[in-house]
Amino acid sequence: MVLRCHDKNGAQSISCQNRSHSLQPHPDDLMLPFQQTVSNLLRMRRLWQAVLLISVAAILYLATTSSSYPIPAAANDKVNHIIAFIELTIVTRLAWPRLSAFWYAPALLGFGLALEAVQANLPYRDFSLADVLADALGIAIGMLPWPGIRNAGEVDLRNSPDSV
Repeated sequence: MVLRCHDKNGAQSISCQNRSHSLQPHPDDLMLPFQQTVSNLLRMRRLWQAVLLISVAAILYLATTSSSYPIPAAANDKVNHIIAFIELTIVTRLAWPRLSAFWYAPALLGFGLALEAVQANLPYRDFSLADVLADALGIAIGMLPWPGIRNAGEVDLRNSPDSV
């Protein structure tokens, strides 16, 4: 944490050697450890790749199971599709931050279409084009600019020794 010195009137000073100055943490410096932790977490590509794999497996299971599952779900099935594909899109963007949307958007939409094709062959599920449209809406929302995702693949040199 960086400490900044202030005189009795609250003005910043360069030197803290005079006893009339007090050492006080600057409010911006209190957020620095949290911001660094979040930034480091956003850059953990292997973690996000594992999260994506687990998410795909969970969605595949939930979309094909005949039993009711004890997780919160919206009354409207389309909301579940939108939420699931927002999550898949954001996690994909974190797992491969330099990958173009021209690659992952069709792949995710293909996954949604494949799920519907599998459901069409299950006696207790139905194919729904509205579900595919809800998946597409979720992908579109997930592609919106979210804080931190855009820079997750870039190294910030402003606060590093390499910035000199």
